Amino acid sequence: MRARVIGAGVAGLCAAFALARRGVAVELVERQEAPGQGCSRFAGGMIAPWCELESAEPIVAQLGEEALGFWTRDIPVATVAGSLVIAAPRERAELSDFARRTARFERLDAGGVAALEPDLSGRFEQALFFPQEAHLDPRAAMQALASRLAATPDVETRFGVEAENLASPPDWTLDCRGFAARDALPGLRGVKGEMLVLRSDEISLSRPVRMLHPRRPVYVVPRGEGLFMVGATMIENEERARVTARSVVELVNSAFAIHPAFAEAEIVEMGSDVRPAFPDNLPRLIRRGRTIYINGLYRHGFLLAPALARRAAEVVLDGAYFPEVMDADSGERATA
Repeated sequence: MRARVIGAGVAGLCAAFALARRGVAVELVERQEAPGQGCSRFAGGMIAPWCELESAEPIVAQLGEEALGFWTRDIPVATVAGSLVIAAPRERAELSDFARRTARFERLDAGGVAALEPDLSGRFEQALFFPQEAHLDPRAAMQALASRLAATPDVETRFGVEAENLASPPDWTLDCRGFAARDALPGLRGVKGEMLVLRSDEISLSRPVRMLHPRRPVYVVPRGEGLFMVGATMIENEERARVTARSVVELVNSAFAIHPAFAEAEIVEMGSDVRPAFPDNLPRLIRRGRTIYINGLYRHGFLLAPALARRAAEVVLDGAYFPEVMDADSGERATA
């Protein structure tokens, strides 16, 4: 059996890996000159299924739990150090709401915060700690996946190639093009995300820190060597590669609220891209004949891609059906 996977973001790389590990000959096709050049490269890389319950449906956490094993055992690039959720004293209600909606956390007082993150000592009176969650560097993760695929027999990678220009149709096609698949999935919309990478030698964090705020929430993810990814924006438009001045100011101000050192940090990178989402922000496996679309991962790409990829491989090889992400009519609801 031969399968063609179109798109080499995190969804496509995971799909190719899931098929190849079960013995399928895989052709991975990407229009860019290298893997991981789409919106996946700007992800936060937080493998935080229980934190995501704050705003996502339970199925996101259920699928996301699989990602913890995938990114720590199958492709061991994630660090399990938990997630820390904080709020200013005047936003204590935000922390209570977050606790009510989520699961598998410990409540911390000021001493507990200081013990976990000494550089935040004396800054926050209460926090929530999710000890089982993890984080990773998205670009390193995708490179690790791509390297594994390159070393796997019967996996062929084609970069800088348009899939429609290829002859010899495969037995199966897995379309993982993200927002570019809106030509086939009319229900797909784009949600823009923006991020900064800051460098500071004045602060050290061991895990992602989420700062709650009713208007300007933010997360800061340590990337090592004094680098921190700062993100949070979700903008309902489809403009790519354009970071607004307002977003830069808001992200820096929110990071400053976590620690004043971020105000003096060097801006190393600014980036944005459009994440694919369906109207309910839930992922889909959509089967049309021998083509399967893996899409709608919204802002949960690294959290959801391993579970969606495994299910897609089981559809291909076992004729499986997964009602949590597919309709009885193979998921055609995504085109409604």
